[in-house]
Amino acid sequence: MLEISISGYYYKPKIDLIKRAMQDADLRDRIETMQIEFSRYGYRRVDAQLRREGICVNSKRIRRVMREYGLFAEIKKVFKTATTDSNHEYRIYPNLAKKVGVVRPNQVWVADITYIRIATCFVYLAVILDLYSRKVVGWAVAKHMKKELCLEALRMAIETRKPNAGCVHHSDRGVQYASDDYIALLEENKFCISMSRKGNPYDNAFAESFMKTLKYEEVLLNDYETFTDVLERLPHFIEKVYNKRRLHSSLGYMPPEEYEQMYNQKQACNPLST
Repeated sequence: MLEISISGYYYKPKIDLIKRAMQDADLRDRIETMQIEFSRYGYRRVDAQLRREGICVNSKRIRRVMREYGLFAEIKKVFKTATTDSNHEYRIYPNLAKKVGVVRPNQVWVADITYIRIATCFVYLAVILDLYSRKVVGWAVAKHMKKELCLEALRMAIETRKPNAGCVHHSDRGVQYASDDYIALLEENKFCISMSRKGNPYDNAFAESFMKTLKYEEVLLNDYETFTDVLERLPHFIEKVYNKRRLHSSLGYMPPEEYEQMYNQKQACNPLST
């Protein structure tokens, strides 16, 4: 009577369009909320964060929703200024970091300096990262980029981490890191000193990656205007957001602190493992 096949009569659409639209709207709201804090999250990190929250969504659907609603990772161009002065007469050390297979915390630290542009001047940030977990273990802020800035970050890292002898400290060839006072503090704490090759930014790529994350996901979004803004916002981003919450693709989409905790738990279960 209906002039259709039996299979056609019993066919049920696989997709309820109204239901899908509602689910897409809910997914869009969650992604938008996520990107308020992490504006550079692409679909892979969005997918990883959703799964951590117990929300399992097909990655193709995530990409489709992000594409349809323009929820792309935000990318801004930044003004660049030089922070490395390698024109000095201090000793230059060989690159040791590239020879180390990093398998635990406090095995290799990387150090770097970046600038933060505010309304009236530049502010400078010195950081030290643990290469195993990408965790910021020491940092300092000042209106100058003299050696004292880097020394403050190094003292903070040593005090909080208390590394064993033989930890590799890697930096560029900047005068701050090659200065007598900085080298003396490294030697006093029995670090192995390592420096990048001349004119090769890739030797310190992990520190550069953190600086880029800091600029795009914090500084540019919050429009820092005064030194007070820097002092109030930076500690929160470094300690509460970057170290504890931001997912890193190189860490299996885990935050640095969680990644270190996983290592410590494995060590507790098998203390003989490296």
